[in-house]
Amino acid sequence: MKRQLGCVVVLFAALAAGCSVGSTGPVPAGAPASGLQAGSVSRARLYFVGPYGIQAVLREVDAPATPQQALDLLLKGPDTAEQARGLITEWAPVQGRPTAQAADGAVDLYLPVSVADMTGGNLALSQVICTAANADIPGGKHPPDVDVRVYESGVSTAWTVRCNAAGNVIPNALLRKSLAPGRLPVRGHPSGPDQQGPRLRTLLTG
Repeated sequence: MKRQLGCVVVLFAALAAGCSVGSTGPVPAGAPASGLQAGSVSRARLYFVGPYGIQAVLREVDAPATPQQALDLLLKGPDTAEQARGLITEWAPVQGRPTAQAADGAVDLYLPVSVADMTGGNLALSQVICTAANADIPGGKHPPDVDVRVYESGVSTAWTVRCNAAGNVIPNALLRKSLAPGRLPVRGHPSGPDQQGPRLRTLLTG
C-alpha cells in the first residue's frame, strides 16, 4: 500500500507540474474547441502522445460520447492518419480496460491496475484522464472544470484532478483546500489518516 501511494505521489507531482505534456509545437488536430462540439456531427476529443507531448484529436461520432465510450475509442489507438502525424498511445492494452462513470460535473475513473504496476507512466495517465474529462458529462461544466476522481485497482481512496485546455493534468482547486495533515482525499473529500498525506500536501501547495 505504501509503495502504491508513493507512486501516486510521484506521478501526481509530475502531472501537476505539467512535465508530461507539451502545448508548444503545433500538431494539426482539428478545431481548437474544448470537449464535444455542437452541430449535426458530434466529435469526441481523444488524447494521444505526439512529438511534443499530449496531443488532442477530434473523432467524428454518431452521438456525444460518454466517458466510457470515449475511453473505448482511445484504447483502439490512433487511426492511420493520426499515426502518420506521429501520434501514438502510451496506454498498453495488456494493462486492461479503464472504466469510467459520469456524475454531475465529474467522472469516476477506475484504473484496472495500480499506478505502481502501470507502464506508460504519467503520459498514459494524462491520456485517460483528459479523454474522460472531455467526454459528454452532465452538469454543463466546461471540460477544464470537470473533476476526475481516479481510483487505482486495489486501492479504495481516490485522487481528484482536472485536465486544463492545454491538456495538462492539474490538482483540483478544491483538493488543495480539502487536504489536511495526515489525510488523503476520497471522492474529493478528506478520509482516514495516512502518513503520505503531509507529503502530498507539500507537493500540491509547494
